Formats: sequence, C-alpha cells, structure tokens
Amino acid sequence: MEIDPLPNGTGCAATPTTITATAASNTTPSSKLSQLTESLKLEHQFLRVPFEHFKKTIRSNHRTAEKEVSAVISSVAGVADSSELSKDDAVLSLTSLVSRLQGLKRKLEEGSRTENLQAQKCRARLDHLESVDDENLSEWNSMRLKRILVDYMLRMSYYDTAIKLAQSCKIEELVDIEVFQEAKKVIDALRNQDVGPALAWCADNKSRLKKAKSKFEFQLRLQEFIELVRAENYMRAILYARRYLAPWGATHLKELQHVMTTLAFRSNTECAKYKVLFDPKQWDFLVVQFKQEFYRLCGMTLEPLLNIYLQAGLSALKTPYCYEDDCTKEDPLSQDNFRKLAMPLPYSKQHHSKLVCYITKELMDTENPPQVLPNGYVYSTKALKEMAEKNNGLHLIKSTRSRLQRVGSDNVTSDQDGAYSKKTRFFRFRISFIPSKFRFLSLLHSIRCFALV
Repeated sequence: MEIDPLPNGTGCAATPTTITATAASNTTPSSKLSQLTESLKLEHQFLRVPFEHFKKTIRSNHRTAEKEVSAVISSVAGVADSSELSKDDAVLSLTSLVSRLQGLKRKLEEGSRTENLQAQKCRARLDHLESVDDENLSEWNSMRLKRILVDYMLRMSYYDTAIKLAQSCKIEELVDIEVFQEAKKVIDALRNQDVGPALAWCADNKSRLKKAKSKFEFQLRLQEFIELVRAENYMRAILYARRYLAPWGATHLKELQHVMTTLAFRSNTECAKYKVLFDPKQWDFLVVQFKQEFYRLCGMTLEPLLNIYLQAGLSALKTPYCYEDDCTKEDPLSQDNFRKLAMPLPYSKQHHSKLVCYITKELMDTENPPQVLPNGYVYSTKALKEMAEKNNGLHLIKSTRSRLQRVGSDNVTSDQDGAYSKKTRFFRFRISFIPSKFRFLSLLHSIRCFALV
C-alpha cells in the first residue's frame, strides 16, 4: 500500500509541531491521573469496611427471620396435630402466634431500614471515589487526610473528638464511627474486667473466627478461669474448666495444662512462670487481641492508616545518619516518635548521593552548584550569594566565626588569628565552583545525605 505524498512542505513541517504540542499538553494531566490511580489503590479499607458491615447485618436479619418462622411453623403444626385441643385453646395459641409474627415484622422492618442505610453508605463511598479527577485532586486529598485522622482517633479511643471532626467536615458517611462504637462496648467491658460482651461478640462471629483459626475466645475463657482461681472459688473453677476449656484441649493442650496448674500455685505465688498469669496486664493484652481480631473481620488494616502513610514517607528518608546525634533538626527522623515509627523500616536505597544546603535546605545541583569554603564546609551558591548581599559582600560563617571576602578577591582575611594566612593566592582558598558531577564524585560519597554542616 502506497502513501499519498503531501501537497507541499508546509504540511510536512507542521505535523511534528502539532504532535509535540499535543504531547506537551497531555504530560501534566497524564502525570496527575497516574498519581490518582496509585492513590485509589490504597482505598481498599474505605470500601470493604461498610460492605462487610452490610453483609453482617444481612446475615443477622436472615438468621432472625429463619429462627422465628421455623418456630411459628412448628407451633402451627403442633396445634393442627393436636386432636384434644379445645377451640378456645386453639384460638389462644393462634393469637400468640400472630403476635409473634407481628413482632417479627417489626424486627424485619427495622433490619430493612438498617440495610438501606448501610447500602446508602456504600453508594456514597463509591460516588466519592468516582468524583475525583485531576481538577479536584487537591481537595480530594484534603478530604482523605481528614478521613485518615478520624480513623486514627477512633483506633486510639478518642471517640468524641473523632465524631466532632467528622461532623464539622461533613464526612459522617465516609468514616466508620458506627463500627468502632460497637467495638467500644467490648473494649470498655474488657477494661472493666468483664468478658461477657466479648464472649457475645465471639458467638455472633463464631464461624468467621473459626475459619480464621482465631483463639481469642479461648483466651477469654482462660482469663475467666484465672479470675475464679484468684477469687479462690476452686470448685467453680474446675466445673468451668470442664465445661468451657475441655473442648479446646485437642488444639491448645499445653496452654490449658499451664493454666490449670494455677489451682496448685494459687494467686499469691512467686513463681514467675505462673505469677504472670495473674498480672492485671493480661486484660490489656485481651484488649489488644480483640482489636486485632475486630480489624481483621471488618477488613481493616491492623495498623492505623496514618501510621502506614507516615511510614511510606519515612522509608524514603531513613538513612544511618538520621540516628546520629548531630542529625539536623529539620529531618523528621531527628524526633524520637518518628524514629520509633521508622524502626522496622529498611534504610532508603540511594543510588545517587544528594547534597542539600544546610542554610537554604535546597538541593544542590548544576543549577545551584555546591561551594567549598576554606574551612572545608560546603554550601550552595544561592546561599552564599544571599549571605554576601546581607553582609556587604562578606560571608559570615557562624560555626567558625570566619569572615571571607567576596568571590573574586585575591585576598582572604580571617577573624581567627592563625586560621588562615593574611595574604594567600586566590587559587588556593577561592570558593570553588563544581559544575560537573564527575569532578566532585568523591565529594558526594564522603558527604552524608540531607544536610551538611
């Protein structure tokens, strides 16, 4: 197949120009859309939590309806099969069944309203994700930051603050306040040394906990047994162990034997192996374990989203220099809280060393090359020019108290006697420009990242 030639050279010359202009105009939107795509990959919890809550409500309503309908059918069959039942007794039985069905109707209506609200929440979150584009990306990121802060507050048990922030920002449908309020009841009970609500939660989620091979219920039973031993109610503790702990013997025999030995050691034992079982901190351990199981069943991350996002940024900043005493204060990892958060993270892999000016905190490159002073310190060209403008052409270095004349001078003077000679050739103490990266390659490898002092 032959291609028709262009009628003149004008069209041929215009074609590359048009393509170049089009490519240039699409560069920025393409980059923003790429960032947007990567951001949406982190919204797994944002959609899964309300969906899992929605499924749980549907299952609960289904079990309630199935149980009530089965009971009504059994009662009707019993009345129909009874030949000795009088008419009045039959009417009384049917009236009670009608009342029971009316109660079931009210429960189903309430459950239907709850399902509709949760479905609307799922729809609102989908609409929120679909509404983001390259034009409102900044606003959408601001909204996401507020959601992350609310999530962190809820996980840290700052419920009132989280609710006020969600209400002030009008993001109630985009956060999981109701889900965490359910967990709050169990957490408060465990902190008050009451396992009742936690055991009820385990019963409601028994199949899912069993599928996940969780032993949280077993830990609750062990703690309740320990409390009976602490109260010196040994017979009741033995009966409790036979009823609730014996079924776990096939899978957790060693732990069961360990706890049963407390009957012989009592609560005031000094044996460290068994004394720890009576430690009140065991309740704090149960709170932590419940949170982990709760997050897992609801489809949440085990760590707060705020920690995950911070660790993602700290992983790019962490270097061995960050943990030294002379680490610059502008480095986030100079703070103990950030160091603790970054402790499990690997060091950042730096293929190329980077120089950051200690004064301006800007990157030093070919546009803003580094300058080596006579005292061995390195600063950017921009910083030295600004310093010279402010000090009448002099460079005042506070760390060494030395004053150097403007670049281009043949003489170098010093406030420190004996630090430098009074008259020295400029080529020896001049401020060196290093425009090529190959000329200061050895310097790059000898200087630490982030800041030079």
